[in-house]
Amino acid sequence: MLVSRDTGKYAGSRERELPKRDDLKDYNYAVAGHAGTMCDADGELFIKPCTQSEVEFYESANALHPDFAELMPLYIGTLSLNESTDQASIHAQIPGLVEHADIPYSVKEEIQSHLHLEGRTDVVEAHDEKHIISDNVKWNPNKARKIATDRAVVLENASFGYKKPNIMDAKLGIRLWANDAPIEKKERFNKITEETTHKKLGFRVAGMRVYKGSTNESELDKEGFKIYDKDWGRFSVDDANIADSFKKFIFNQAADIDEELGKTIAGAFAQDLRRVQQILENEESRMYSSSLLFVFEGDGAALKAAIEQAKVNAVSAGSRRGASRAPVTNLRVDSGIGMNEEDLYDPTTLEEFDELEDESEDESSFPNIYTVKLIDFAHASWEPGQGPDENVLLGVRSLAKIFEDMSE
Repeated sequence: MLVSRDTGKYAGSRERELPKRDDLKDYNYAVAGHAGTMCDADGELFIKPCTQSEVEFYESANALHPDFAELMPLYIGTLSLNESTDQASIHAQIPGLVEHADIPYSVKEEIQSHLHLEGRTDVVEAHDEKHIISDNVKWNPNKARKIATDRAVVLENASFGYKKPNIMDAKLGIRLWANDAPIEKKERFNKITEETTHKKLGFRVAGMRVYKGSTNESELDKEGFKIYDKDWGRFSVDDANIADSFKKFIFNQAADIDEELGKTIAGAFAQDLRRVQQILENEESRMYSSSLLFVFEGDGAALKAAIEQAKVNAVSAGSRRGASRAPVTNLRVDSGIGMNEEDLYDPTTLEEFDELEDESEDESSFPNIYTVKLIDFAHASWEPGQGPDENVLLGVRSLAKIFEDMSE
């Protein structure tokens, strides 16, 4: 089969096991967005069909906007798709993608050491083929929620590494449509804005899954999660009950997440959101129907253990350096943005250390605590001279305030 090989940038340094032949499967943890997403057998890589414009936005962010790229899922590259593409052919493209990726040699070597190369189908390069996806098509509501495209973006899966990941998708903006949207789409999306929390708060909950989120077992899926779908966020959540709706996501005695533990997570999300706000206020971008993805460990015992391990790792990193360095203000635990160090260790145990964020990336076995990522860039662009994206920033500020209030 003829496929084209693409390259990508990869900014991280954590070890990862890339998929074996036939190991790709449907991704079942999506709480919103389009269908057709896949992941490898372990769930570490997220493979999402996308348009060419979304690929270009990922690549330009990594090349020219490093602070913005910090907010995005880790971008690895793209894979080519066509009508005859199957799981084996997708797997066959991944080693070539890694080989040609613009990444540090040590990182590339580490990834390649985990590739399953035996019996891999050779990839025939299609040097002259360029597949450009047109976004200018007549819009009809897509009930199947699948994108017609020949390209998939390969990302780090934000929900990987958790025992029971609680996930919430918050769709951002008052205006949800891009400039080239058909009139029918504009009218439908404007109606959604008028009827939901988009109008006042600049976001709505597009979906949510909560481990042991109900005492009624009939409301839980086979993995023990309660699923709050897009209709819940659209028709049941309003300006008056938004705070109580968020508490369903954070506080959960049934999963052993008490008030103190929940406040710690809410505070971590709030701090990261203020960082998101700061970055977006210094960028000139426009995004329509993008989301913020919130993930944290939904099993209380596993969450406590992860925080305790973070304390141990922080102390270990500090002891290797001694106590003669300047203190840092935050500790990177997984989100890629930061968590307050006082939430993770006793300052009397560790007085001073620096550059812990960089070193924490070497802890490949580090248990995950929480993640915040900006996702979905099908209608995103850079707009020099237009100022910050206030349409999106309203939602970011509203979310930060809600989590701050919950943390108090």
